[in-house]
Amino acid sequence: MIQLGYFTIDTPDIDKARAFYGGLFGWRFDEAASSPTYAHVADSDPSFGFTKVERAKEFQHLYFRVEDVDALCKRVAELGGKAAAPSETPSGRTVVVADDQGVSFSLWQPAPGF
Repeated sequence: MIQLGYFTIDTPDIDKARAFYGGLFGWRFDEAASSPTYAHVADSDPSFGFTKVERAKEFQHLYFRVEDVDALCKRVAELGGKAAAPSETPSGRTVVVADDQGVSFSLWQPAPGF
């Protein structure tokens, strides 16, 4: 089986991405593995980081598994991002949000037993 081993999220501003996602998810960054154009998320599995680009692409769409979609939607807004209205699916609650630079991703709160 082939599994995801590494990924990056494109962002126009590395420092803003560090502040936003660190504030939202509590992520820390591995300074030894980072540079002015890349921020590596410490202790991530799979490994990932943020790559500086002139303009963020809309090719990837990531779903972050979370405990409480509603609480994180509020936190997204507090950090300068935007959140749509969460929706219910058979697999749980999901919502599309955007960080303070307009990069979109989703939050997913699994349904019980999923």
